[in-house]
Amino acid sequence: MRIVVTNCNTTQEMTEEIVRGARAAAGPGTTVTGLTPAWGPESAEGWLDSYLSAAAVLDTLRTYDGPPYDAVVLAGFGEHGREGVRELVDVPVVDITEAAAHLACLLGRRYGVVTTLERSRGQIEDSLELAGVGRNCALVVGTGLGVLDLGDADRTERAFLAAAEKARDAGAEVLVLGCAGMTGLQRAVSDKLGLPVVDGVGAAVKLAEALVGLGLTTSRGGSFARPEPKRRVWHVT
Repeated sequence: MRIVVTNCNTTQEMTEEIVRGARAAAGPGTTVTGLTPAWGPESAEGWLDSYLSAAAVLDTLRTYDGPPYDAVVLAGFGEHGREGVRELVDVPVVDITEAAAHLACLLGRRYGVVTTLERSRGQIEDSLELAGVGRNCALVVGTGLGVLDLGDADRTERAFLAAAEKARDAGAEVLVLGCAGMTGLQRAVSDKLGLPVVDGVGAAVKLAEALVGLGLTTSRGGSFARPEPKRRVWHVT
């Protein structure tokens, strides 16, 4: 089984970190390939970045000419483009945002998301609502760190723990890493918090493997039905 994991920004080092986390979660026989958009934001940290990122990720998958793949994991927490990719490709598409939230709902009644900047909260909340898991979210809270600040592991852990306390005080029984760049942090903070911590990258990989193993993919019976070929016009140069 081959899973393609798409970074939502152009930072290759982050793609490599995400791929390491994805491979750690993948089962035997699963190959993980990372894709980095050739254009778009260096880090996706707001509405404009998110929409540009969505177009870049769609373009990257539309022009992909590598080995065939069995599933796509979208490694942008709260980023746009999920529904477009499901219309575009013929394999299961799992977004780390909804994957983490769905698994969190299996572990506790309410979950909290700890993300990067406070300005990212709105789009994450919207993404969770659209995925049908927003009502179980106790709080989305920022650490105050930008995406590119997450390379400092000690600083990131301290900021995560401080923000996680706010989520727990709001009623969260499970915590979710609210950025793909936080992948791997769950091992360091779960015991300190006394709560399960879900990494969206690992969750998405395991759900993608399950969908492929069950022979399931996106329905073409309604929302994601393909448009007629004559209506699909691309003007990207």
